[in-house]
Amino acid sequence: MNFHNKVVLVTGAAGNLGRAVAKKFGEAGASLVLFDIDQKALDTAYSGQAQRTLTVSVDLLNQESVGAAVEAALRKFQRIDVLANIAGGFRMGNPVHETPADVWRLMMELNAGTVMHMAHAVVPHMLAAGGGRIINIAATAGLGGRADMGAYSASKSAVIRLTESMAAELREKGINVNCLMPTIIDTPANRADMPNADPGRWVSPDALADVILFLASDAARAVHGAAIPVAGLS
Repeated sequence: MNFHNKVVLVTGAAGNLGRAVAKKFGEAGASLVLFDIDQKALDTAYSGQAQRTLTVSVDLLNQESVGAAVEAALRKFQRIDVLANIAGGFRMGNPVHETPADVWRLMMELNAGTVMHMAHAVVPHMLAAGGGRIINIAATAGLGGRADMGAYSASKSAVIRLTESMAAELREKGINVNCLMPTIIDTPANRADMPNADPGRWVSPDALADVILFLASDAARAVHGAAIPVAGLS
């Protein structure tokens, strides 16, 4: 796939999936705007890539921070063609009636709130440009409630519903909006947390990145509002 002359914005770019996504788009010729709250991690992950890359430390939970970061990206590259909303979080362990209010707020803000904040900042520019691609990260847990995962499941369900709503609103205006639903992603943290599991059955960040690139490409021009399971063998 060829993304030369395209500008791709990736949130959560210092994380395992964010790095895989940025690497794939970069290899395909895209200019990269990379958001993460951890500037040091961004600098470590993307050192020596300044020519076609802008790294920005941004608090995705803060609309003003997001807006300022997007404006910085537009000053450098003038447009954003693809938005990959990779940032998010996971918490589990409490039944609904024991879920702390701060965990509920964190899950909803990290997973659904960041999608909202990025939409506020980026969609108007895509509309002015006449089109774009937005890919969100939901989860199979968003398809139904699971024990001790109420806040997480609800937040990922919200991502799916936001994706569907945005697709319905924007499809006639040249903007494709879709989401992926991974299960367990093969990351060092998950391997450490589940030492007896078989990570060969999990989905790799590299495999997820391939699907994201497909959804960002012209090959997926007819795909709107899809929630695509990407589960490996799990």
